[in-house]
Amino acid sequence: MNLAQSTDTRTPTSPLARARSRGGLAEEVSRKLANDIALGVFMPGERLDESTLAARFQVSRTPVREALKQLAITGLVAYRLNRGSVVAELSPLEIDHMFEAMGEIEATCARHAVVRMTEVERNRLSELHALSRTAIQNSDVNAYDNINRDFHLVIIHGSHNPVLIDMALSLRHKIFTFRRTQFRNLERMSASFEEHSVIVEAMLAHDVVTCYREMRAHLLSARSAAARVSSTESSI
Repeated sequence: MNLAQSTDTRTPTSPLARARSRGGLAEEVSRKLANDIALGVFMPGERLDESTLAARFQVSRTPVREALKQLAITGLVAYRLNRGSVVAELSPLEIDHMFEAMGEIEATCARHAVVRMTEVERNRLSELHALSRTAIQNSDVNAYDNINRDFHLVIIHGSHNPVLIDMALSLRHKIFTFRRTQFRNLERMSASFEEHSVIVEAMLAHDVVTCYREMRAHLLSARSAAARVSSTESSI
């Protein structure tokens, strides 16, 4: 073994580690681009040029290409012959329909979760709700958004119905970005917390009717809040 070999203690980056790194970068680009689309920075039908996006997000074209593929799966991006990737032309009415469907599905999950949740799941729901209060006190939008996601996932999985869970997760993935934009308004975080409080109280009290009604109303409120934020942002 020569000296260079014996003194070089660096661990070479494996192909798997590099792939994971690229995947994480693509996820970040996907999230940022999705937010821009939801807020009207990129308009429906607008071409999404890989080079332009790479410069915007200060990355190479590879994670941009992967991000566009991810967003195509959610329906936010579409591929057009001779034009490449473009912003999907989702009308406000189509988004309303998705939120309406999501409201019904998550409300049904909540109704079943009331009687099927394990004690561990109920404790986790209460824990997340407490953590969300701290996020609001710190005006931490990202923390609240992550806690909100986990809060809803606990209820969805708490239904213990594989068919409902698959339906809810699929639709939730499609409207995730539009749900997330609501929290650009800090007042909406507080309103969301209060709505969650009623849901948690009903869940712990095994109140099936209230839980269904309040979860459905919560999703419709989220849509209204997201629409107001998008309208304000796009008019600036």
